[in-house]
Amino acid sequence: MARIRDVWVNWFEGEENGYNICPFHEWRSEDRIEVLDQAEVVYVTDRLFLQLENSLEEIPRQLLDAVYKKSALRKNMSKLPLDYCFIATNKKSSLAIDTLGYETPIRKSRLTPRQEKLALEAIEQDQEPQYTDELTDIDKHYHILSPHPTVMHGLTRKERQLKQLLFMAIDQLKSSGFDAEIRYWYTEWSPDKYLDIQLMSKDEAWDRLYDEVRGGWSEDHYALCESLIKGQPFFEKLWDMQHESEMHK
Repeated sequence: MARIRDVWVNWFEGEENGYNICPFHEWRSEDRIEVLDQAEVVYVTDRLFLQLENSLEEIPRQLLDAVYKKSALRKNMSKLPLDYCFIATNKKSSLAIDTLGYETPIRKSRLTPRQEKLALEAIEQDQEPQYTDELTDIDKHYHILSPHPTVMHGLTRKERQLKQLLFMAIDQLKSSGFDAEIRYWYTEWSPDKYLDIQLMSKDEAWDRLYDEVRGGWSEDHYALCESLIKGQPFFEKLWDMQHESEMHK
């Protein structure tokens, strides 16, 4: 294994989808950036890299033992050793991982372009991945609150987060909305289908609405999200946070 120094990390905690671990160009001024004084770099298989990036499954014990207390956080001019922290790379991408002392990848961060380059150079001479433990197949299920990566592909950080907010509001609408309310919101989205929508059941109208908003992001998505969340303090707070973040970039 190799080690690199002065690694900037922007931790995203509890994320099981790689698209929510923002790349460096999407970091914001209010994000809490930390610096790893030193970080162990581990060459892993593509399969293990994808597991680390896109799940909260347990990390192979062999890997945890190998990196134990070999990475350290810089804090107030001193080093704070971290139990299980490392940089995983498959020679194509790199990802910083910190388990917070557990056995799962609780916190994850992309690297800056410079540190990404250094991480790849650090294991350049390694011919084979160092960790090839057999992994349990993960039967991952995507759903409205954990969308498939294709649903988020090509969107900016703000668009991804507003789209997830829209999905949260639509999911709530399914469980608490009346028939007429769901037909109303589908009509707001597709006014040209007004007559057809009036003949739909609650479930059919919701299914059609969700199916149509699932792809991409547009001004229509933005307008529907803004209207749907009005009067709901929790959703309005999330909406405001996104716009405040955009102002301070």
